[in-house]
Amino acid sequence: MNITYPLLSGQPLLAMGTSLLLGIIWAFFPSPLLIIAISVLPFALLITLRYPFLMVLLFVIFSFFRIHEVFPQLYNLKIPLLLSMASLAALIWHMALTGKIKPYWRKELSLISIFFSLVVLGVLMASNRPVALNYFIDVYWKIMIMTFAIAWLTQSAKDFAMASRLITLSGLLVGLVALFNHFNAIGLVEGSRVTIGRAIGSVLGDPNDLALVLMFPVAFAISLLLNKDFGRSTKLLGLITTCVLFFAVIVTQSRGGLLGILTIFGVYAYRRIPSKMLFFTLGIIAAITLFSLAGISDRASGGVAEAGIDASAMGRLYAWQAAFGMALHNPFTGVGINNFYSNYYFYSPHWDGLNHAVHSTWFGVLAEMGFMGLVIFISIITLLIKTSINSLHRIEQQLSAVDPAIYATSQAVLAGLMGTVVSATFLTQGFTWPIYILLALVVATAQWVDSHLSFNT
Repeated sequence: MNITYPLLSGQPLLAMGTSLLLGIIWAFFPSPLLIIAISVLPFALLITLRYPFLMVLLFVIFSFFRIHEVFPQLYNLKIPLLLSMASLAALIWHMALTGKIKPYWRKELSLISIFFSLVVLGVLMASNRPVALNYFIDVYWKIMIMTFAIAWLTQSAKDFAMASRLITLSGLLVGLVALFNHFNAIGLVEGSRVTIGRAIGSVLGDPNDLALVLMFPVAFAISLLLNKDFGRSTKLLGLITTCVLFFAVIVTQSRGGLLGILTIFGVYAYRRIPSKMLFFTLGIIAAITLFSLAGISDRASGGVAEAGIDASAMGRLYAWQAAFGMALHNPFTGVGINNFYSNYYFYSPHWDGLNHAVHSTWFGVLAEMGFMGLVIFISIITLLIKTSINSLHRIEQQLSAVDPAIYATSQAVLAGLMGTVVSATFLTQGFTWPIYILLALVVATAQWVDSHLSFNT
């Protein structure tokens, strides 16, 4: 009697197909690493599909904190590319096939979708379309997809805890490298301002961009430190990271970074100091001490040694005038995303032979998105702050029913938002990761609160 097994009868064909595919791949990439990659591929797929939130979070961390540039040994491994592929595969798999990811909608997502549509329109109408299109393809569409992914995937206390700890740990790593570079005079600009990866053209090679990256995780580190329900190891991580990031931001000598970190500390202090007179007195003293400690007055640009309004301040004023001119000339779409720099010459009232960055979130959005884009952007920030305050208020009303990780994240998100708003005067954040990560966590926290907590009147 002949017995056939349908599942087994196709194995020779499958083996032949696999061998043919491997042969083609080997013809283009004849490397022994291919064998290793193939051997670990099944495990990688299992991890990717089993932990979609981790894949998305790691992609965001590598993209924002530039871990592969902070540690150049990782650069050639193409980790961000691999994580982006893993994230998208996991999202498609669980949304289209398993249904484990159930999208929901909130007002915040509606506003950011409108803003995204305006960005797309701005790309089509940009004064330099290739520049706008390159930034959109290389960076911005990934930010938008991951914003929705984080919002929809952050569902449990375990997810909130993972996000807070990984963001804090990533900030610690970047902060330690920044301090190492400072003490060893590696990549300093203007004689004293620390950078990371300047020699390889990293985004962190600009001290203002580095300050933004260092400032962002401070809110999460403090939340780990101050939450009484966390264990000693978590509090120790929060304490060490807070101290490292504090001094790392100082050595960037970035006004925006200093204002941002001061605001984050201020939010936590304001909610814990009963006397507001004492709070404001301590705040003024802290601000004076911090700016003195940072040595802003000794900077090669923007120091008190320069006559009149310092060069750094005048440069920003010229840039902001140029931004306003771009918006007046293009009121509905602006000059297009990432187009401020290339348009500076045509709109600046002062030309010193070089194009300059805008160094302001508000003026940057105004220039590149027009007046309508700025109105929508400000509406997003306003709604995020209101939603964050409301979520935190409801959590504190029913604290016994809330996991400490969710409470800590809700505090960190509010402090981070306020720090972002204040630092936005001097740092360009309209089309970079921080605001969008905070938006996703605000949405996720509010959704959790609405789903798990009752309304108290």
